[in-house]
Amino acid sequence: MYKAQDKMCDLMAHEEEAIQIISRFGLNMGVGDQTIESVCEKHGVHTPTFLAVVNYKVFRQHPSMADIDLNTLHRYLLHAHTYFLEFRLPRLRKALEEAVMPAAKDSQIPMLILQCYDEFVQEIKTHIEHENAGQYEEHEHDDERITDKLSEIKKLIIKYFPADTTQTSDDESQHLHVSYPLIGVMSDLWHTEQDFADHCAIEDEILRPAAANKRHRHTEEPETEELSEREQDVLIQLVKGLSNKEIADVLCISTHTVISHRKNIARKLNIHSTAGLTIYAIVHKLVDIKTLK
Repeated sequence: MYKAQDKMCDLMAHEEEAIQIISRFGLNMGVGDQTIESVCEKHGVHTPTFLAVVNYKVFRQHPSMADIDLNTLHRYLLHAHTYFLEFRLPRLRKALEEAVMPAAKDSQIPMLILQCYDEFVQEIKTHIEHENAGQYEEHEHDDERITDKLSEIKKLIIKYFPADTTQTSDDESQHLHVSYPLIGVMSDLWHTEQDFADHCAIEDEILRPAAANKRHRHTEEPETEELSEREQDVLIQLVKGLSNKEIADVLCISTHTVISHRKNIARKLNIHSTAGLTIYAIVHKLVDIKTLK
């Protein structure tokens, strides 16, 4: 498990996955001997969220949802989307075309492989568009189907790509050299499949649970805003049993202002009964119970 005081350079040098992670958090090379925490703080990245993603991707260590900053994680995912759409997928498409098209004059299979790849890219674009719009739950079951399509492309090449398109030569090294582009593409397809699967896993295992945890805490334990001094004055008079008009007279404000303050008090404390407000005032020592009617 990597920790905040570990050196960022050690993480980047020892973990292949870390190179992708740092770029998606908006970090760069040239980190010197700085710690993970210092690099993150320098670039405004929430360190526990960075470590949560690193340790999940490297060790499959599930983080505490309380450690996750959703804004930081959301930015990470948006950067990952940009990487897939603007760099990795177009680059892979070009490499795939260069590797399979020499066989197109003898077979339709290369064109069908490219068509299958283009369909895969379109599905990823649709998937990402929904994610960018915040519609994670609606499409959480698309992930496996999309990665299956990329695996299908690999199998199509392995099983059906024309076997007789490689140039023949008495020189065995020449024969192997002609196969290198296709071998490279197969490796790229494999890494892309794994990268996208990890991307989806981070959404499923970190983003969605963290978002659900935040909603649950907001629902079960709503944070209360502090009352202003004037709102405290109104609350004190209210729990003493004064009417709106009497409170207005005591505090030299209008009845309308008293009503407005009462609404704000109820909203901030999420307490709407006079009995509940009385208990709050007693507990927070705004009134002495002996002075109440």
